Amino acid sequence: MPAPLLFVVSGVTLYVGAALAVGLFDELPPATVAWLRLAVAAVVLVLWGRPWRDRALWSRRALLVTVAFGLVLGLMNASFYVAIDHLPLGTAVALEFTGPVAVAAITGKGWRDRVAIAVAAAGVVLLAGVTLEGTPDAVVGLVAVGAAAACWAGYILLGRRVATAASSGVAGLSIAMAAGALLLGPFLAGAAGRVLTDARLAALVLGVAVFSSVIPYAIDQVVLRRLRPATFAVLLALLPATATLVGAVTLRQVPHGWEVVGLLLVSGAIALTARADEEPPPA
Repeated sequence: MPAPLLFVVSGVTLYVGAALAVGLFDELPPATVAWLRLAVAAVVLVLWGRPWRDRALWSRRALLVTVAFGLVLGLMNASFYVAIDHLPLGTAVALEFTGPVAVAAITGKGWRDRVAIAVAAAGVVLLAGVTLEGTPDAVVGLVAVGAAAACWAGYILLGRRVATAASSGVAGLSIAMAAGALLLGPFLAGAAGRVLTDARLAALVLGVAVFSSVIPYAIDQVVLRRLRPATFAVLLALLPATATLVGAVTLRQVPHGWEVVGLLLVSGAIALTARADEEPPPA
């Protein structure tokens, strides 16, 4: 399957899962839903990837990278769920992607990187301004999505190292998720016990884990292994638009006016950060 099509499938499943998660927020804290998503996905991926069979995963250096990746991944999920409890899904996703854009603009040398940060900043101002006018508690959402943006930058940098390692990307991903679930469990799992006695909640959590973690993150490992970082950055521009579409269809969060302009500016900034002179990752 072509990489762009894989990326679209990943984006659709990711934000369908996020829309399902929003429905759980009335019954469980958002951060607990994020931890359950991580823990359930870890179990599924460990059974799938069977990491105990891959010796390359268990060196000290590989484990440090993988555990760091899992911790960043778990924090990204938790902060993003807090954000979408206070912000529209499409807006939160667009703001979240300013993390990777800022990293590319600060570390880049070309004119496109510099223009990208200016375009992204304009988009963020528009999105944040509209959101603050419409939602009284949006400040919490904006702080949370800022944390998610920083974690998303770390996800790309560490995730690429996991994906391009000598071992299987899915096996490494399974260890990362298991480590993230164990490390964050004492802080986020407090209200998770209800899932053990409520079959409906358990089924919804399983759906969130499969749609938001198992499918998209496994696809990311394939895409990160096959594509140059520049191409991956261009494809990232699909995700804010995908999230807006999913939010409009499933949550009836239809963007209007300046929100649409802001979404387009942030998506354009993500595309601008791609550089054609990047080298492809190892096969």
